[in-house]
Amino acid sequence: MSEDFWEATRRRRLVVQRCLACGHRQHYPRRLCTACGGTELEYAPVSGLGVVDSFTVVHRAPAPGFEPPYTVARVRLAEGPILLTHLVGDTDWACDLPVRVAWRPLPDGRHLPVFRLARTDQEDSAHED
Repeated sequence: MSEDFWEATRRRRLVVQRCLACGHRQHYPRRLCTACGGTELEYAPVSGLGVVDSFTVVHRAPAPGFEPPYTVARVRLAEGPILLTHLVGDTDWACDLPVRVAWRPLPDGRHLPVFRLARTDQEDSAHED
């Protein structure tokens, strides 16, 4: 059910489900719209902008391959859905900070959406290569 989501990450596109009946957007992928129960859902692109809704810093690795400390967060996208994700970058994280999607490559060509502190347009243009 989540194949289209992961396929979009190969092109570094963030998508969420959108109900064709009521327009509600949701994430994680489901078979039914959580707003109206509709079954006609499509994947629609989102801006990749959001705010930190909640977070925690993990200091103990749950399994090999996880290098602590790292920050796990709920990010509320500008379009409404909430994603469980990682926050990256050397930041003193706090709730309500603005964030922007970034991408962590996976071995199979997909990318994991992670989030970093959003900079202003002026800061973004100063950091363009």
